[in-house]
Amino acid sequence: MTMTHATSFSVAGVAVDTRHYIGGSRVGSALTFSNCSPIDGAALGEIARGGPREVDAAVAAARAAFPGWAATPAAERSAVLHRIADLVEQNIELLAMVETLDNGGLLRSNLRGVMPRVAHNFRFFADWLLEHLDHPDFDTRGHTNHVSWDPSGVAAIITPWNAPLMLATWRIAPALAAGDTVVLKPAEWTPLTASLLADFTKQAGLPDGAFNVVQGYGAEAGAALVAHPGVSRISFTGSVPTAKTIARAAADNLTPCSFELGGKSPCIVLADADLGLAANLAVEQYDNAGQVCLSGTRILVHESIATEFADAFRAQVGSLRQGDPRDPETDIGPQVHLRHFERIRGFVDRAKAEGANIVFGGEANSELGGLYFRPTLIDQVAAGSEILTQEVFGPVLTMQTFSTDEEAIELANGTEFGLAAVLVSGDRRHADEIARRLVAGTVWVNCFFVRDLRAPFGGSKKSGIGREGGTWSFDFYADVKNTVVAPHGWKE
Repeated sequence: MTMTHATSFSVAGVAVDTRHYIGGSRVGSALTFSNCSPIDGAALGEIARGGPREVDAAVAAARAAFPGWAATPAAERSAVLHRIADLVEQNIELLAMVETLDNGGLLRSNLRGVMPRVAHNFRFFADWLLEHLDHPDFDTRGHTNHVSWDPSGVAAIITPWNAPLMLATWRIAPALAAGDTVVLKPAEWTPLTASLLADFTKQAGLPDGAFNVVQGYGAEAGAALVAHPGVSRISFTGSVPTAKTIARAAADNLTPCSFELGGKSPCIVLADADLGLAANLAVEQYDNAGQVCLSGTRILVHESIATEFADAFRAQVGSLRQGDPRDPETDIGPQVHLRHFERIRGFVDRAKAEGANIVFGGEANSELGGLYFRPTLIDQVAAGSEILTQEVFGPVLTMQTFSTDEEAIELANGTEFGLAAVLVSGDRRHADEIARRLVAGTVWVNCFFVRDLRAPFGGSKKSGIGREGGTWSFDFYADVKNTVVAPHGWKE
């Protein structure tokens, strides 16, 4: 740690301020922490290291701004969010490059999909506020019921490092649209695009204090934020152990929480599946160097087609190119951080020690060095072993076979998680029967990663609490109220 004020990081001639953003102003801290690129270890700047003091200031600023922002007409709130989206779209190349440098994600993916999705998050919830929250009044014995979504207060949002800005704005946008004010705590490994977003909110005319960013190292800022009595909502994306800690802290204030947590999703290939499609979908589970919570990392394939599928899958993986994520020809980049890289390697090494077979990969890419872990497939794994039950969050897939639908469903549902599932079948009726019995928040049939913000999103079992998307997001970030009006008692 460094005893100095935070500096800034420059890319393409644009300075990225590495201080906190509190009450519409930049605020430094006595301590900073270093931020380096996973691509090559290059220094990206010193980041302000916040704690309880900065969190108190941010929550106070958000609480002070809340009455004015909550009272702002919905049409005006919507217009501000659209202006933020405009600024995101005007700066997509900058945002994409900064995010790639910060977390190692593919630049082409950030340009084509991730950053456009950031803008879409703001536009979607800005429009949903105006077009879909006008619930029809209904009658009870002559009394009128009117449902409304009232702003709830300060939303604390803690986001992960694998798709930092997109996952942050998936929460920030509905919170602001609902009339809440926000304190964002980004992941310490990927702090930069959140800082750029703060600048955009200022330029778009969002009132000072309505959006705040507190950077933090370890649990210092996050722990203070989730325990703060001035917070009305907590949204967290991350691990189950951290969510348990947050839930305990939130319990003291009875603060409602929305959690998107881990996944150990199945990718089920039925005997009637198109093998080419199945191989393509299995390869997609290596997206973002395997750092996707929704990935179907457990490939479950019918025994009658296992050999043929494995050959097709291996051929597809062999065509992937691993390297610098800034290169448009690269398919797989680095892991985000040395600590995470070593975690992934530990999972694979322990699986080998327990007798599992490494079909391919299983090691660092010696040609690239650094944080590049080869795409890996493991089979001959003992039932109940760690590699089958715990989230690796890297380019590591396992393969098991099944002989009956009952066995496939038992394997698919046989973890403590239930975030997603991928199912490949050539028979619609067969696919519907299997999908109905899977325990998962999202099931993709003959596809992967098709997302619509109108749909509910969240996990079952230990993969999360609650659902977001469309009106479900407003249900969480707002206080839903029913006003019942009698038909009598009115003066003429």
